[in-house]
Amino acid sequence: MESRVLSRAAAFAAVSRIPRLLRESGNSASVVAVRQIGAVGEGGNLIWGRQLRPALLLESSPASCVLSGKRETLKPCFASASSPAEGSDSAGEPKVAPVGLFNKYPALVTGFFFFMWYFLNVIFNILNKKIYNYFPYPYFVSVIHLLVGVVYCLVSWAVGLPKRAPIDSKVLKLLIPVAVCHALGHVTSNVSFAAVAVSFTHTIKALEPFFNASASQFILGQPIPLTLWLSLAPVVLGVSIASLTELSFNWTGFISAMISNISFTYRSIYSKKAMTDMDSTNVYAYISIIALFVCIPPAIIFEGPQLMKHGFSSAITKVGTTKFISDLFWVGMFYHLYNQLATNTLERVAPLTHAVGNVLKRVFVIGFSILVFGNKISTQTGIGTAIAIAGVAIYSYIKAKMEEEKRRTKAA
Repeated sequence: MESRVLSRAAAFAAVSRIPRLLRESGNSASVVAVRQIGAVGEGGNLIWGRQLRPALLLESSPASCVLSGKRETLKPCFASASSPAEGSDSAGEPKVAPVGLFNKYPALVTGFFFFMWYFLNVIFNILNKKIYNYFPYPYFVSVIHLLVGVVYCLVSWAVGLPKRAPIDSKVLKLLIPVAVCHALGHVTSNVSFAAVAVSFTHTIKALEPFFNASASQFILGQPIPLTLWLSLAPVVLGVSIASLTELSFNWTGFISAMISNISFTYRSIYSKKAMTDMDSTNVYAYISIIALFVCIPPAIIFEGPQLMKHGFSSAITKVGTTKFISDLFWVGMFYHLYNQLATNTLERVAPLTHAVGNVLKRVFVIGFSILVFGNKISTQTGIGTAIAIAGVAIYSYIKAKMEEEKRRTKAA
């Protein structure tokens, strides 16, 4: 406190000597050089109760400090161009913040999101199918997937990674339809996974770009060029061929996968709208919480009595309590993480591009599921799957060329 008072006194004394210096020089508008008073660490650089940075009180150029008129008002003195100031280097040139690798090459970040999305999804699908081999209760497993994810989100919010975004009634109205579609698509996907081979479910779900294109044009009013529609024809044809010759085909798995396609199409479109007010991480967290409450009643109604009667006891008898619980935990964790990365990826790309990436992801899932589970597929199924993937490749190429032409037109 004492040093602060002395510093103020020193500053006042320095200012009070200015009129005398002016009278001695005989010029009422003479220029004065004000030097640094004290140091910040000593409580100096205080002018009228304000502590300033040392750079602001260095000796200034002849045009920076002027006393005008009889009011003898002291104008602020800033460092000259030759003095080091905040935001400048020693030569007086402004500092430029270094550009990080990810900021310089945003495509690397997007590519990383796609890679981790694919990788985590492959692990999830393999572990998920292994659970259904000894615990065929897709409604309950769907609830576990969401429950683990919700716990993960709550813990993340508690530690501030990320910080929880506030939610109001307006945002809630946007997220409820998204969450309902997410819950419906999630449950029907799991019903399909439990009923048929993983490869067949993903072959059916390869139709998602077709549903996305339809929704974009007929619901959002965004016209889809004829060339894109034609490129989707091989996808539909390939899926049809694969479905007709799939060895594990049954109507429960097929219809459930189709409902999942429709549900996730609506989720993708309306999630894009909901991201205008909130980041994707918080969006997916709130969607997971709402979807959990949507999924619990069907699980209790359709599977509750069977679970209590022999579902849990049968699973524990087959694999043991520890493995049963750990499998449910890890499948829920991988489910949440891969969906979180899928949502982050959706934030960076257009819905249709996201749908195409989703189909390419299925190539990896189908391949790994065949290797891990040894699923036998007929020749026709293999041909149909190949045709569908080729259609997706053609679609991706045409879409990329169209987006590139749009960017060039805007740049011109």
